[in-house]
Amino acid sequence: MQIGILGTGSYIPTTIVENQDFNDHQFLNSDGSSFKHDNPVIIEKFKAITGIKERRYAEANLNTSDIAFLAAEKAITNASIDKEELDYIIVAHNFGDVSYGQSQSDTLPSLATRVKHHLRIKNPKCVAYDLLFGCPGWIQGVIQANAFIKSGIATNCLVIGAETLSRVVDPYDRDSMIYSDGAGATIISKNDQGGEILAHESATYSHDEAYLLFCGTSYLGTTTERTKYIKMYGRKIYEFAVTHVPQAMYNCLLQSGASITDVKKIFIHQANEKMDEAIVKRFYALYDMEMPEDIMPMNIAKLGNSSVATIPTLFDMVRNGKIENQSITKGDVVIFASVGAGMNINAFVYKV
Repeated sequence: MQIGILGTGSYIPTTIVENQDFNDHQFLNSDGSSFKHDNPVIIEKFKAITGIKERRYAEANLNTSDIAFLAAEKAITNASIDKEELDYIIVAHNFGDVSYGQSQSDTLPSLATRVKHHLRIKNPKCVAYDLLFGCPGWIQGVIQANAFIKSGIATNCLVIGAETLSRVVDPYDRDSMIYSDGAGATIISKNDQGGEILAHESATYSHDEAYLLFCGTSYLGTTTERTKYIKMYGRKIYEFAVTHVPQAMYNCLLQSGASITDVKKIFIHQANEKMDEAIVKRFYALYDMEMPEDIMPMNIAKLGNSSVATIPTLFDMVRNGKIENQSITKGDVVIFASVGAGMNINAFVYKV
């Protein structure tokens, strides 16, 4: 028996927001001053750096816990297990339920409890809790599920990454174009069908890096509103990620016993197309190798950055043949890796 991913499911919102929809926005610098360029130029430069052409926003009647539930239903069905046999429900997110048009985060009860409630699970021994670990939250949830199962206290765990970032962005911040909504769910199980987690790696850098991502007020300095929005020091995050993530991936692969030539795919957090490419290129450079073609599936161009949801939705899409020229087959060795608020980094090596 092995510990692996038995089933997957995702919820991709139906509302599509294209780059051109930001043409009439008023973008400001962090000090409230105007940009020198007009919006078409700003948007074109944004696309060239991030690779994002469009993103998805959750429907007004759905919150993070709702889309997490919808993804979970699909994963449970895909795994062909009884929902009452779930031992843990772990929901990774960062901002809780933020209702459309509101600014206050709601995490009471926890989102995991809400998902369990929506699933109508009666078993009280199915423990439901939330996980706050920045964008690497889903990977960390998988690592925790793996530990629970290895220890003998669990057999089946539901791990979800879900977020509605469109509701916590400052419309005057051009970085608001990066963020999107979505949910991805996985069943991590002790079984003889669903692959095997070979190794994992996690780290938190907080001495100088803790506030590279933070909550701050609007760039429209004249407002009296005290609402806080997701903010970041983009350049510093880029430098941090390309410095530390490749080494974490290298360490993880070394622990797994697999060879670099065994790796068929790398599922990396969809944060920024150029940053992700730089990370993977530097990873292969540690082996004095060029980055192989098609090694890195991407969906950021159409789905944007949905934080904890990017990797599980990406994996679900590739697993189900929904990304052109990307597929995995049983026995493939793949790497999952992420970086985000904390600053946290993690990875795991997986044999499909």
